Amino acid sequence: MTGDGRRSARSRTKPSSDVNEDDDAFNKAKPISKLRRVKTKDHGTALRILNADLKIILGFGIVAALIIFFLVNHLISIAEEARRPRVVTPFPAPRIMDLPQFQGEHKESLYWGTYRPHVYFGIRARTPLSLVAGLMWLGVKDRRYFIRHICQDSDDLSTYGWTSHNGRDFGHQVLVDQDMTLATSFLKYKEDDSGYGGDWAVRINVQNQGWNEEMQKNVHLFFYLAEEDGNALSLGGDILDIHENSLLASGSRTDIGEWQLHVKSKADLEVHYSGLRTPHIHNLSDLVQENLASQLIRFNRLQLPDIYQSSSNILVFQISGRIPLETDIVFVSGAGENSRVEERISNLAGVSLTNQLNKKQREFDVKFESCFQLADKLDSNSIHVGKAAIGNMLGGIGYFYGQSKISIPKNSNVKSHDDFLLYWPAELYTAVPSRPFFPRGFLWDEGFHQLLIWRWDLHISLDIVGHWLDLINIDGWIPREQILGAEALSKVPAEFVLQHSSNGNPPTLFLVLRDLVNGIKKNKFTASESSEIISFLQQAFVRLEAWFQWFNTTQLGKDVGSYYWHGRDNLTIRELNPKTLSSGLDDYPRASHPTEDERHLDLRCWMLLAADCMNSVAELIWKENKPGKDYASTSNLLSDFDTLNQMHFDHASGAYFDFGNHTEKVRLSWKENMIGNNYVNRELVREVLERPELKLVPHVGYVSLFPFMTRIIPSESWILEKQLDLISNRSILWTNYGLRSLAKTSSMYMKRNTEHDAPYWRGPIWMNMNYMILSSLRHYSLENGPYRDKARAIYEELRDNLIRNVVQNYHQTGFLWEQYDQKQGKGKGARVFTGWTSLVLLIMAEAYNEM
Repeated sequence: MTGDGRRSARSRTKPSSDVNEDDDAFNKAKPISKLRRVKTKDHGTALRILNADLKIILGFGIVAALIIFFLVNHLISIAEEARRPRVVTPFPAPRIMDLPQFQGEHKESLYWGTYRPHVYFGIRARTPLSLVAGLMWLGVKDRRYFIRHICQDSDDLSTYGWTSHNGRDFGHQVLVDQDMTLATSFLKYKEDDSGYGGDWAVRINVQNQGWNEEMQKNVHLFFYLAEEDGNALSLGGDILDIHENSLLASGSRTDIGEWQLHVKSKADLEVHYSGLRTPHIHNLSDLVQENLASQLIRFNRLQLPDIYQSSSNILVFQISGRIPLETDIVFVSGAGENSRVEERISNLAGVSLTNQLNKKQREFDVKFESCFQLADKLDSNSIHVGKAAIGNMLGGIGYFYGQSKISIPKNSNVKSHDDFLLYWPAELYTAVPSRPFFPRGFLWDEGFHQLLIWRWDLHISLDIVGHWLDLINIDGWIPREQILGAEALSKVPAEFVLQHSSNGNPPTLFLVLRDLVNGIKKNKFTASESSEIISFLQQAFVRLEAWFQWFNTTQLGKDVGSYYWHGRDNLTIRELNPKTLSSGLDDYPRASHPTEDERHLDLRCWMLLAADCMNSVAELIWKENKPGKDYASTSNLLSDFDTLNQMHFDHASGAYFDFGNHTEKVRLSWKENMIGNNYVNRELVREVLERPELKLVPHVGYVSLFPFMTRIIPSESWILEKQLDLISNRSILWTNYGLRSLAKTSSMYMKRNTEHDAPYWRGPIWMNMNYMILSSLRHYSLENGPYRDKARAIYEELRDNLIRNVVQNYHQTGFLWEQYDQKQGKGKGARVFTGWTSLVLLIMAEAYNEM
């Protein structure tokens, strides 16, 4: 009999007449002395009373044991926390992503998405261990087959990218591989019977360009599902005949319930499969290629083997057919009994899917015009590029989970078996700069990304910024590059994996926060949106304070109001000018000899932005009861025009410069070293021809314009005219395609930094800096002052040049580029750079950030 049964039996037994009820009540209150007070000849009753006493005593013992257990564990936890190095200790405050506004419907609406930007087409959920889906195909080049899966330049696709994407439940992408054009469309839909996150469908359409060769008339697609948690997937059947049964796979998850994957098509398709068991999916392309190669060698068949390994957690389906071909892949969640599975599948395939995709495309077009209002400003070619800019920005948003690798801080007592420490397990929802080259989160890029995203979808933008701020550690530091999970790690060279806690990155998230605060002040948001922004800022404020304080202490210079980027190599013999990676401007020339005496102009201006934004946030959310730190005084100090000029202005050139231990007489020279008796090694090494001295570093470029970008210069000052002259001078910064990053007059202009490092920020045109310069040109063109007309003329010509060049490059090459050549305007660096180059859309819309 159960314990409940025993209690029930006892309650039905009448107490003995020899037992006084008052005594019984007393005995229950004091069980330890109960036997001494029982006066009965009924030994059965006495035994029952004894059993009850023992149960109560045992109950108290269990409670006490549990209390001790939890107390000991709490003490152990505290001890472990005390032993944990600070650099990998989370900031002790409530997480921003735990706010109610990020739960419920909001969280579910973003559950599924195209959150795998590093592959040509991939789907996952915003959860650490997700059911993952993706697409591969066999491309043909020089009469040879190649697997296409991971975005990479070596595949030599003519173009690929999202022509439309709303960031939530719809996207359309076009990929051109030689003479084959693939179009992938994504649609998400939630019905009453759906599981958590809803259902989704993928349409794959393949067309050709009039091929004649037989091998080019067929297409081999590979759609796969993979369980990151290792759970087995169920195959639809040993033989897959989609016209008899469309079911490809099924399974069950605690988050979404039972699910099914179906394929629907009117085309004559042949389907084969391979079930694989592996803990990793980042090498899935190789596994599929090995399967196909084995089949080709053994049976002369280019098809998967129709073999299911025991407990396979990956299922790959080969869908083959003649071009042109169209097929729909449908995923339904909550697929239990009475869930109308067949009806829901039908709604997400065929004509019904076509209608829904067309409707979503129309909605995208309407929202695009509502947000950016380009119809009366630009031609259709430019608007097409604008849509690609926002589509690729939103379609490139990814979800990552893992632990960053952090270098062990210098002068610390931390002991580790490895040369690194692991950050706590963390998730990150973020846009990425480039799908093939940088498909992960970069801190300073993200601030620029959000200038575009908040204007499209405020809630997505707050979600992304919240994820970034939740990565802050107890000291107020955020790792600048987020390499989370095996898939992200597989794309990063080993030398760039470790993150260094002494190094920062421009705090560009303050750009978007400032926009949001100004938007509330100018009533740009609805009451509901304003309320959510304020709730966000209230929760984030303590983290923002810690972040600001980290910069204001660790990057502080020797002089009041001075700052310098840490992390430069003062021992290098191979760099012409030691890089400043933490600044984001990498090889932009700084003082030739890094020391603590440096004063970096750009960091001073970023700190002004941060202080000014913190002051505005504090005023907005705290009203009169503002916290103790006085951000206004810091802002006033850093915006003081006279102090700025004393520290950074050169009267002779009319330009602002860094300050540091510097000489211009530095060069790279070839040096020969004997290795053994027979081998001579030649390498470029740095040669210093004169003793450096503390002085302004005379390189005109983007850094020189930071006081102009942050609008410290009064509109009536003659120094403003000097900046306008520098900007518009063709011998210095001006080109017909945008402003070059470094003046032609600089000794470092287009110089290699090492034998292997081509010039990066030493001449080419970058969109993020041009956007900020345009913002300030627009500002000064609207300010009363003697130079407003000059600013206006420069603004209009620069804007036209940037738009024309980016649009022309896009239509010629099919891509937005990382940077643009200052001589001919051609795209350079990473192609498919749909990060801050997408700011061209805001330039088209004349939507600029405000101070």
